[in-house]
Amino acid sequence: MKQILPILTLTTLSAAAFADAGAAAPAAAASGLVYNRVTVQQNTSGSTYRNITVENLINGSNVLVGLTQSGGYNGGNVAIGYVFKNVTNGIDATVNITSGEYDGASVNLRRSLSEVLAGLELAVGYSHYEGSNNSWNYELSYNINKQFSVGFGAYDVSDSNQKFVALRYNY
Repeated sequence: MKQILPILTLTTLSAAAFADAGAAAPAAAASGLVYNRVTVQQNTSGSTYRNITVENLINGSNVLVGLTQSGGYNGGNVAIGYVFKNVTNGIDATVNITSGEYDGASVNLRRSLSEVLAGLELAVGYSHYEGSNNSWNYELSYNINKQFSVGFGAYDVSDSNQKFVALRYNY
């Protein structure tokens, strides 16, 4: 039963990859969100630790790979996912599987809120990690310019509600 979410995630990723390979459907409008980025994240509640994450879309495709090194823990994570761009109303949906310190899967929804304030973004996600609780997370970020952004959010909202601040470099 524990393996249903990772299997469902892999099935979704496979179906999306094959659909993109042979589809002649018109492309959806771009959301304008950047996925090639380096993030330094500092936990601001309880014990303090830092994470450094590098994410990149492979060869301009929608396949997203990420590597996270956790300061304060003994390891990191490698993630691979697929970005479904502009699913509805400018929302991008990313489905990931993760291996390393935390094995699991996640779904993340991200949207630009430029109609409210240019450069503003909102992300909401749900993660399931083997051997631990499922967790909800959110982040509100602001793109200072094309290369730098700052964010504030929380993860594991229903349990420990850990707050964080993040600084990102988009490339």
